[in-house]
Amino acid sequence: MISLSSASARRHFGPGAIEIAAGTAIILTWVVLAVAAPLFSGADPNGIDLIGLLQPPSADHFFGTDHLGRDVFSRVLHAARIDIWMGIAGVIPPLLIGATIGLISGYAGGVIDAVMMRMVDITVAFPFFVLVIAIVGMLGPGLYNYFVALALVGWVSYARLVRAEVLVLKNREFVTAAQALGYGPIVVMVRHILPNTFSSLLVFATTDAVLVLLAGASLGFLGLGVQPPTPEWGAMIADGQPYVVDAWWICFFPGLAATTLGFGFILTSDGLSRVLGR
Repeated sequence: MISLSSASARRHFGPGAIEIAAGTAIILTWVVLAVAAPLFSGADPNGIDLIGLLQPPSADHFFGTDHLGRDVFSRVLHAARIDIWMGIAGVIPPLLIGATIGLISGYAGGVIDAVMMRMVDITVAFPFFVLVIAIVGMLGPGLYNYFVALALVGWVSYARLVRAEVLVLKNREFVTAAQALGYGPIVVMVRHILPNTFSSLLVFATTDAVLVLLAGASLGFLGLGVQPPTPEWGAMIADGQPYVVDAWWICFFPGLAATTLGFGFILTSDGLSRVLGR
């Protein structure tokens, strides 16, 4: 009894809990900075100053200015709104689509499972990022089309995860009991099986947020993401690339911002994995 309680305590108050707290703190810090960006930086993120081009970090411009004289600090904070939204909201459509397909495929089995898994095989035959670029290239650049591309490509991993969980859960006693009581397939799947996959989905979605965030920034770097003059970290790095030797700050600070936010998601995911035993 004592050993069980100590094991539970280590799980809930050990390294996993510390990682969750640290990761959540980083994410929430960026959320606060993004929401209150005008308070932390009074400069217009799109304000052009042709006299103050390429100024290094100083008391007047904490992160310096870019090739158009725009305040990099203000642009980094305002860009956080877009990048945080991409990282969090971009996970939801693939999760919902993939969880639904995986749940139906794993529970139904037979022909339905075979057809859905062939859909998965076809999708994973192409590299994730290449397929996202191709879809956005056909639909046109922009945040909305980026979310559409993610929904069409990113559901595969969630479908595989949920299907694997369902194949195990559907043979458990509580599922057999629910079936014996006369509950239909939809009730069994939604009320008895799906809730038992939430912990795995939560851990994977937190990890996937890093990939989604970096994919969005990469599209911005390639000019297929959020369009100018709206600030976005990937686009800012692309703007500063020609000046990376003489004006390193234009690339460095957006890159540092994306790295720290991604690190926050990774810490949270690792902590959840430890605490939930996944």
